Amino acid sequence: FDSIGCSTFSVHTYILTPRIRNLRKIVLSVFAFSAVLYMTGQFDKKEVMSLNDKRTISAIRSRDEAAIHEVIRKYSKLLWSVSSSVLNNIGTAQDIEECVADTFIYLWEHAEKYNPERGKLKTWLSIIARTQAINRCREITKRNTVPLADTDFIDHLGIVDHILKEETRRTLIASINALGEPDREILLRRYYYDQKPKEIARALDMSAKQVDNRLYQTKRKLREALLS
Repeated sequence: FDSIGCSTFSVHTYILTPRIRNLRKIVLSVFAFSAVLYMTGQFDKKEVMSLNDKRTISAIRSRDEAAIHEVIRKYSKLLWSVSSSVLNNIGTAQDIEECVADTFIYLWEHAEKYNPERGKLKTWLSIIARTQAINRCREITKRNTVPLADTDFIDHLGIVDHILKEETRRTLIASINALGEPDREILLRRYYYDQKPKEIARALDMSAKQVDNRLYQTKRKLREALLS
């Protein structure tokens, strides 16, 4: 395992889990073969072919197993870092691992969508991993409504006195859960998951100033909701 908790082998073994139901049999065989090599110590990095991006994509489109092995070996750590930066304090290690695995699956199934004239392969993969992580984050935040009993979250908002009547608390929480996107996601990231504005901005492809402005406007709307 590397310093940030990701191993190439963990990606391989995850891909073999039953959750990937729609994966083509050949994709499974590719990753299964690679996992066995890592497990038995037979994977010799010196023997893995060194390919430029064009040749790599061409090889993957031709279903060259060595090419996808090389891509997984080279970019697992990078894609883990990209995904974890988006899912920090929100998703689990399994969520991050799924995003990385889904990125490699997307590459294997849609290699023709990569255009080497528009950028490097690792940049393209990073964009895919980031998109996977953002989508996963939104799934998580949509599933997680704010519970009425979460007094810490209410206090962190700083909208009203920490001593609230039950009816007022219920109104505030209902207003938060009814917010549109991305306002609700930004608010939850900041005050429920304790992410910094810079982290939120990086995850949602916004500037930190835009995040701060949306937080200000959202809190103003919530205050108005309570007054009405």
